[in-house]
Amino acid sequence: MAIISVRELSKHFKVSKHNRGTMGAVRNLFSRQHTTVRAVDEISFEIQPGELVGYIGPNGAGKSTTIKMLTGLLVPTSGELSVNGLVPWKERQNYVARVGAVFGQRTTLWWDLPVIESLSLLQHIYKIPPGRFEANLKEFRETLELDPFLNTPVRAISLGQRMRADLCAALLHDPDLLFLDEPTIGLDVVAKERIRGFIQKVNRQRGTTVILTTHDLSDVGKLCQRVMIIDHGKLLYDGNLSALKDRFSGKRELVVEFAEEYANPQIASAELTHQDGSRVTYHFSRDTITASELIGGISAQYRIRDLEVREPEIEETIRRIYEERLLERI
Repeated sequence: MAIISVRELSKHFKVSKHNRGTMGAVRNLFSRQHTTVRAVDEISFEIQPGELVGYIGPNGAGKSTTIKMLTGLLVPTSGELSVNGLVPWKERQNYVARVGAVFGQRTTLWWDLPVIESLSLLQHIYKIPPGRFEANLKEFRETLELDPFLNTPVRAISLGQRMRADLCAALLHDPDLLFLDEPTIGLDVVAKERIRGFIQKVNRQRGTTVILTTHDLSDVGKLCQRVMIIDHGKLLYDGNLSALKDRFSGKRELVVEFAEEYANPQIASAELTHQDGSRVTYHFSRDTITASELIGGISAQYRIRDLEVREPEIEETIRRIYEERLLERI
């Protein structure tokens, strides 16, 4: 049974049209005109327990509106939505007891309290049994390395430390479902890897279902097998990340270190884009030739010392989809 079931879900907003200038201000007083913005427009999907799904799209695509409906903060204009068998905005008290959320721009912790006191308050809010609270806190203290700042006020800790504390806070009550919105925003490379590793562990070992919305597509590339892409309120893609990359990614790259320097090591079905002594870079399309066929062709003509196949970055693939509107042509 799906943990999230969405059927033709829509959220429309009425936006007032304001006339400019003095006469426009007068007209605004007596005659208001409105336009309808379809922030989310009849989307449908299901998410199964234990999935880790990336929900992505450009600014204004409808991601945040969808998440606000899933978390019960917004009531849909039309359609059906159930999470864990509950309707979020109708059964809010029972619903929030079974979900967790981390928003990179905001914290659920009390700003002036030490981290440990915020966590203790959450124990009483969620009515977590003492044994379960202590066991979870012990695990998260070790995994997220919370001890160095556990007794420090939230306002005095770094962004990376705060994100680790927020993750702990969101998971203390063993939620079935975790919403993550920009969980690595503003973090350095080391902090990002620590957060990503923790998210993977929670998903795999605890079976927590995770929905990740982010503009940092390296998060999606390293964490998610399934992605959903929304744009202009429409769900354009829902499927495997690898299949998306295979279909829409640009050219692959083969970097070859030859055993000696060749004057012009051209090869059929590949473009020689750069040569620095014995080190040569080729670009090739997966539709034209496979990596193994290309390597076989090169090794038949030249002596190779080392080589590396590089896949296009997920950022480049998604950028092409947005800019060229590739999914809208399907």
